[in-house]
Amino acid sequence: MMKRLANSFAARFGMAGAIASAMLFAFPAFAQDSRLSLADRVARLEQQAQNKDQSGTGLVNQMQQLQAQVQQLQGQVEELQHQLQTLEDKNKAQYADLDARLGRLEGSGAGTAAAAGNNPQAQAGAPAAAAGAAAVAASNPAASQPAAAASSSAAAGDPAAAQAAYDVAFKAIRAGNYVEASRAFRSFIQQYPNHALAPNAWYWLGESYYATTNYPVALESFQQLLSQFPQSDKAPDALLKVGYSQLELKQTAAAKATLTQVTTKYPGTKVASLAQERLQRLQLQSGN
Repeated sequence: MMKRLANSFAARFGMAGAIASAMLFAFPAFAQDSRLSLADRVARLEQQAQNKDQSGTGLVNQMQQLQAQVQQLQGQVEELQHQLQTLEDKNKAQYADLDARLGRLEGSGAGTAAAAGNNPQAQAGAPAAAAGAAAVAASNPAASQPAAAASSSAAAGDPAAAQAAYDVAFKAIRAGNYVEASRAFRSFIQQYPNHALAPNAWYWLGESYYATTNYPVALESFQQLLSQFPQSDKAPDALLKVGYSQLELKQTAAAKATLTQVTTKYPGTKVASLAQERLQRLQLQSGN
């Protein structure tokens, strides 16, 4: 009986020992598997961190590129604003000059024409002049054709009608209706080519074209005034505007010569001052 119990106890003890031994052998393998799993997790975390760093670097580069593009666009906007301001200043100067000339013409040119139309001596002298021309034609047949042309021109030059036609054109340009003004002034010149207001009509015809940037025709109008009426009160203004028109047409050398002529021919005048100012601006632009 005792022997049997001893054998049973020994068997159970041997089984427990075997189980313990198996557990001892299995524990290092389990620990190794746990360590390998932890290493993989650390490696995975390191890879994720590296990927995030690369992604962050890409975002920084994109931000820098966007900032550079914004700065470039800001520079372009500032340049466009500068050009727009330059054009606005130029237009303001032109219209200020136009208003000043309109005021001077309204106060002097129209009044002069009205005085001439209302002058009894001038009206009385017209028939006498016509009679004298007829007498010259009778005594000198060669002069009959010019005399007839002069008589026809005098008949066409009704002071009241001429003044009314000029007033219509002048009112149009003062209101800024430049197309209507150019037509009216050209009609006036065709009907009254030798009228006292013809030089003024040529000048404002040029101004109407100049205001609408039709510089070639404006230049032609100012030159016609200087050619036909070189002693007119509008000649200095016309010569100045010849220079301005030449500048707009990129005829820089001719413009400089014309503006210099204004300063030497009309020293101490407003037009000379304006011409000198434009010459100085040209000098600054050229850097000479």
